[in-house]
Amino acid sequence: MMVALLCACSAFPLHQPRTIAKKQRFDVPLVNAILSWPHHRLLDGLAGADLVRNGGTVRHDALAIARAILADNPRIDANAALYLAFVTVRSARLRALPPLFLAATLLQESAYDPYALSSSGAIGIGQFMPGTAAEVGLDPFDPYASIGASARLLGRYVARYKNANAATVVGSPYALALAAYNAGPGAVLAYHGVPPYAETKQYIALIRYRWGKMRAYERRGRILLRL
Repeated sequence: MMVALLCACSAFPLHQPRTIAKKQRFDVPLVNAILSWPHHRLLDGLAGADLVRNGGTVRHDALAIARAILADNPRIDANAALYLAFVTVRSARLRALPPLFLAATLLQESAYDPYALSSSGAIGIGQFMPGTAAEVGLDPFDPYASIGASARLLGRYVARYKNANAATVVGSPYALALAAYNAGPGAVLAYHGVPPYAETKQYIALIRYRWGKMRAYERRGRILLRL
């Protein structure tokens, strides 16, 4: 059985509707929320169909992520925020990452703006440099491909630092992964941990803050994974 997720988006095109296999790790109530919004008025976290923006405590990572996207980027509509949240959760789980960790990173990078362009030339939701994107065959303006590529890269970094020799690098694998994403793995290796760059330290601190804020939407309390 296949479930089609349809998205009517006004902020930016989200390409063609995607089809989700039942065996994939999606929460059925959340899929139903996507399919029935904005007509259904009894959905968790949807106050009178005014998406999680004004809702109460949510029980799904994707709803917490959607709320954070809407709070950070008013140019993204509610349907698009939910769909982007779905893709984030799926991509994170495929790479053994906490979904809120990946979402906090992407919020810090671009506020989920698929057309974001930094002063250094980094592009899209994942803020990939054109040369890096070309090397891996990525269209950095494609929001779904960009989320998947970010999850793949962060997942690779986390796995590397979890298994690293303590004589090589010291620190939380999540903080080290963020440092590598921001400053490059060469800087992490050179300093045997998070490099002493003010920008990188602030970057990690802001992602920790965003992660904690989304956990508060779910009333989960403190972050269990140390950054």
